[in-house]
Amino acid sequence: MTKLFLSLHVLAALVAVGPVTVAASMFPATLRRALGDPSDGDARTTLRTLHRICRVYAAVGIAVPLSGLVTAGSLGIMGDGWLIASIVLTTAAVAVLAVLILPAQDLALAGTAGSAPPVSTPPAPAPAPARLAMLTGVFNLLWATVTVLMIIRPGSTTGA
Repeated sequence: MTKLFLSLHVLAALVAVGPVTVAASMFPATLRRALGDPSDGDARTTLRTLHRICRVYAAVGIAVPLSGLVTAGSLGIMGDGWLIASIVLTTAAVAVLAVLILPAQDLALAGTAGSAPPVSTPPAPAPAPARLAMLTGVFNLLWATVTVLMIIRPGSTTGA
């Protein structure tokens, strides 16, 4: 059963995290293009599509930590240091995506569409593409670190 859980965990990571990292990485360059040429409707359409991919796959991504916890429980390794570090880094990656990247993408989309915010809310500045690229880089680095920890498992004595 453990091998099934591990397989589901790896598949969930590939299917859910992969598209988010790619789409989020493409967003800043496309935002630069959209800001550079406000009449470029293709760039705005691409931004909306990339943002939708990030949102949908971020929601699907909940399967990654859930299946990981089930796998860790079946292996009896919940207290291992590498796993605890992976949980902390995964939590940080989720926070960067949910609290920083997705809201910044929302603002960027509003800024390129020329839509006005509600009257009761003061306008928020549109995020700079460079800041979004940096946040995405941090997000990707966190996931890369988790992946390495999952493969190397420093101090692990399990054969799985």
